[in-house]
Amino acid sequence: MSEQNPYGQNPYGQQPPQQQPGYGYPQQGGQQPGYGYPQAAPGAYPGGPAGYAPPGTFTGDPNAPYGYDPYGRPYSDKSKIVAGVLQLFLGGLGIGRFYTGHTGMALGQLFTCGGLGIWALIDGIMLLAGNNATDAQGRVLRG
Repeated sequence: MSEQNPYGQNPYGQQPPQQQPGYGYPQQGGQQPGYGYPQAAPGAYPGGPAGYAPPGTFTGDPNAPYGYDPYGRPYSDKSKIVAGVLQLFLGGLGIGRFYTGHTGMALGQLFTCGGLGIWALIDGIMLLAGNNATDAQGRVLRG
């Protein structure tokens, strides 16, 4: 004869797992149940983090019209590559910084001929290689 638990519960404090109907098979509409995994937001790109849209996609958020980077910072409508190339080739005129909206820095480069080319060269390399290049509003430049 089996001994019964006087408390009327499982002695381990949990109920035995119940088999979910259709576990592991596509449900109606082809949806899999999301057992504890974060679900991607509607419109999110495959393989990307949940809730993030690919760069250049309008998300409808007025604070970040081009989405957020993986660190949660809003993307700019300006490109990091365009800014860096403009700065490398036309940095003596400050064109790369005019492009990003940093007019004060651009005027400084214009009046000093890009620091005799040294400032423009270093600034162009930093725009291309750095991952924290921003526009005048503080938004991260898209790569």
